[in-house]
Amino acid sequence: MVDEPTAQSIAPASAVPGLRRPAVRRLVLGDFRSYPALDLSIEGDPIVLTGDNGAGKTNLLEAISLLSPGRGLRRAELAACARIGGSGGWAASVEVAQDDGRVQLGTGLEAPDHAGLQARKYRIERAPVASATAFAEHVRVVWLTPAMDGLFAGPAGERRRFLDRFVLAVDPGHGTRVNALERALRNRNRLLEGSTYDAAWLDAAEREVAELGVAVAAARYECVSRLSTLIGAERDDASPFPWAALSLLGEVETLVAELPALEVEERYRAMLRAGRGRDAAAGRTLTGPHVGDLVVRHGPKDAEAAKASTGEQKALLVGLVLAHARLVGAMSGIAPVVLLDEIAAHFDPTRRAALFGTLLKLGGQVWMTGADPAVFAEIADRAQMFEVRPGKVVSRATA
Repeated sequence: MVDEPTAQSIAPASAVPGLRRPAVRRLVLGDFRSYPALDLSIEGDPIVLTGDNGAGKTNLLEAISLLSPGRGLRRAELAACARIGGSGGWAASVEVAQDDGRVQLGTGLEAPDHAGLQARKYRIERAPVASATAFAEHVRVVWLTPAMDGLFAGPAGERRRFLDRFVLAVDPGHGTRVNALERALRNRNRLLEGSTYDAAWLDAAEREVAELGVAVAAARYECVSRLSTLIGAERDDASPFPWAALSLLGEVETLVAELPALEVEERYRAMLRAGRGRDAAAGRTLTGPHVGDLVVRHGPKDAEAAKASTGEQKALLVGLVLAHARLVGAMSGIAPVVLLDEIAAHFDPTRRAALFGTLLKLGGQVWMTGADPAVFAEIADRAQMFEVRPGKVVSRATA
């Protein structure tokens, strides 16, 4: 059973003593997406990238998102990030300003070797590290993209991935557990194939599934509990960005909320054992956190988020992502870099003003994209404005 957080245990990011506020001050790309080469210096905050559709604005956000575990905000295959006509590899590095100086973080994909194999690389101060998890000591990244707009009405798998991204921002080891669980489930499914199976092998496989599954479910539950507590402490029914009521749906998730982890593991193993025949017929494991769901309700209206209007869903999603950004700062002590792709164009002036005001108070560096510079006129005197053109980025102050 995960301890319930209290409102006192989750202070607003701005109130966290010693909160670190890392900021990207240089972005260098090589053969990444539409950029043969780019060396961009950043001085301001927030950063606004405008330009025609297809000019490469989202590519810049994607490069920064690859500093976090996983495949970035597009969830693309790594080879797809390589520039068409380039070597087949790519590189992205940043200089991050911190209280005690600057640190260089870099990642990339090597060009294919003679056998067509490629390896991803990670470096801190040009020294190799094992994975992007090591970057979490220096920077945390959260994002919101137009692809998430259908989240509440979409399939449960999309909401699980969305929640896992939330968990990763506060617990960088979560991705390793999720991947290990997927492998363990595939192993169990293989053992169930055919007319007969080895019970001893299945017992061992189910023990692994149960241990990993409960760890994944517990991490999700803790994140949702802490986020719900923060949302409750800041709740404002009159806000243009309605607060979200969150819960988890699933048998294992319910047990995690009520019982100690070891007891949940035992019960989950029993479920798996009892479900062998059913799962063998289905060709997959039908019980566990891999089929759970994140349930979101429009708090002020006490209604399912999926049944809200398109505009209400967008506002609810924005409010949820910004609350998560505050949670990341409160839990990690690092105000995250926030990436918002095409964020403001579809909001009315009232919501747009509220959004900009909220972003300026977050504490972390904010990057925004949009096609029309006029949308950002209200913060143009505060923001560093860039115009993105195919293959290059220029300051709007000198464009």
